[in-house]
Amino acid sequence: MSMSPQQREAFLADLHVGILSVERVDGPPLSVPIWYDYEPQGDVTVIAGRDSLKTVLLSRAGRFSLCAQNESLPYKYVTVEGPVNSVETADAEADLLPMATRYLGADGGRSYVDGAGGSDSVIIRMRPNRWFSVDYGA
Repeated sequence: MSMSPQQREAFLADLHVGILSVERVDGPPLSVPIWYDYEPQGDVTVIAGRDSLKTVLLSRAGRFSLCAQNESLPYKYVTVEGPVNSVETADAEADLLPMATRYLGADGGRSYVDGAGGSDSVIIRMRPNRWFSVDYGA
């Protein structure tokens, strides 16, 4: 039921809300839904508030995992894990707008960016080095 490398990369590149998980010293891992982007053989990118709990924990841990899934039949999921490659200031037009447009469409993405500003966000990149996948329809 595992996906081939090409299938899992294509699945991860499709539109899903991901679940980001990052370890924390004082309790269970933090797991939160998040928008993400991925191009096959590239980095997973997420955008978060500079001072958010997830950004603080990602900076400490230096790694995270992300799970993307189908919530309807046939059930499928891909989970990736890897180190944080970079944390940089996110640009509203170059980084936040494409991400918001991916999830909300052109008009919704523009409205989101105009309302959010994106001035205090960071873009976090992770290169997957460990993959888990299942396709229950296979």
